[in-house]
Amino acid sequence: MGQMLLDGLKAMVLGMGMVYIFLIVMIFCMKLMSKLLEPYKNALVKAAPGAAKKPAAKKAAGGLSEQDKLLAKAAIEAVKMHRGGK
Repeated sequence: MGQMLLDGLKAMVLGMGMVYIFLIVMIFCMKLMSKLLEPYKNALVKAAPGAAKKPAAKKAAGGLSEQDKLLAKAAIEAVKMHRGGK
């Protein structure tokens, strides 16, 4: 019985040690790859001609856009329905 517990403890320590070593090697490799690929970080970024920004939603008098107001109304109605109101 005692020998089985000792064998199990050895297996646990060996397994956890292997996991720890693997994680250290993985972090080292990730840092190395990050440094090696640093010059190519903008290689896949396309140059956008002009200002290709998303058009901003117009703000209403209350500081919320029309879409935000619509979402707020929908949320209020959903809460009312959940609580059993009209």
